[in-house]
Amino acid sequence: MITVTTEASAATTAAEPLKRLSDEGVSIWLDDLSRERITSGNLAELIEKKHVVGVTTNPSIFQAAIGSGEGYEEQLAGLAVRGVTVDEAVRMMTTADVRAAADVLRPVYDATSGRDGRVSIEVDPRLAHNTAATIAEAQQLAWLVDRPNVMIKIPATKAGIPAITEVIGLGISVNVTLIFSLERYREVMDAYLTGLEKAQAAGLDLSAIHSVASFFVSRVDTEVDKRLTKLGTDEALALRGRAALANARLAYEAYEEVFGSDRWTALVPTGAHKQRPLWASTGVKDPAYKDTLYVDELVAPGTVNTMPEATLNATAERGAVKGDTVSGGYAQARADLSAVEALGIPYDEVVKLLEDEGVAKFAVAWQELLGAVAKSLSRKGVDGE
Repeated sequence: MITVTTEASAATTAAEPLKRLSDEGVSIWLDDLSRERITSGNLAELIEKKHVVGVTTNPSIFQAAIGSGEGYEEQLAGLAVRGVTVDEAVRMMTTADVRAAADVLRPVYDATSGRDGRVSIEVDPRLAHNTAATIAEAQQLAWLVDRPNVMIKIPATKAGIPAITEVIGLGISVNVTLIFSLERYREVMDAYLTGLEKAQAAGLDLSAIHSVASFFVSRVDTEVDKRLTKLGTDEALALRGRAALANARLAYEAYEEVFGSDRWTALVPTGAHKQRPLWASTGVKDPAYKDTLYVDELVAPGTVNTMPEATLNATAERGAVKGDTVSGGYAQARADLSAVEALGIPYDEVVKLLEDEGVAKFAVAWQELLGAVAKSLSRKGVDGE
């Protein structure tokens, strides 16, 4: 018997691990956006063929997209003629992309009653340590994008925690980003619940408010593995590649605890939604590890996995989705983190370093973006393009 494999059937087969992931209750979001991806129909194709139901952006993503200049020439020319500031130009371009992506994802948003179909845009990373400015920026971004399926990204810094409460209290959906520590994650969930309570007191419709908490994964292994490798003992080397998964699994345990509490139960009749854990930084940085490691090993219901396209494609081709790989692994996760600490690698020091580095990296990317746009505006203003 000869089996004929059509292009359509091959695509279906290739996407099977993604379908299984979706069936397990994991929402697949793409961690990338560019104007070319929208206008070419690529984003719509990923939604149709690869189970993508959301998009996340960050300053590094926009720096790569807008810095290349592809697809932005006409808008840049118009902005140059108007003589806008560089900051305003960047805001106009990034919010235009997010608005367009939100429109592409609107059918998903409608079909899932707002659960998915989301596009995230981050507040200016230079405001990460300024609560009042973060709140004002979040309101401005929500107004500029003007789509119900936008999520405003707020970093989980000390200054970001009260901002989360205030922005949720205003009825704006939030993606909390740059979460590395379990303690900070609990603060994030508390800030979300407090925000819902404020929104309820203000008479807002809680069913219209959604939130995710972006717990970063691969960067934890990058930092911890570096220190384990430096130690070089058999015991240390055996722990490589285990800290990030342990950290994420214990985050899910904390999620189950908080959203199983009496405080949460009291909000359920209002139509409030749980703040879902989102696994971020899921692209594998160590070539020694399987490229779908942070997808295969973080399958749990009610979560989001936001993937760079390379990880999305790798999962479609060779992902090993075998059911819930998070629940029930909490004792081992605690043992793994304890073993790392016992070797003289302090957990609190690692996660604080990663948070500081995360904020700094996004600020640098934003400055590079501003620089590239400034040059384009100047050139177009002089040349009259």
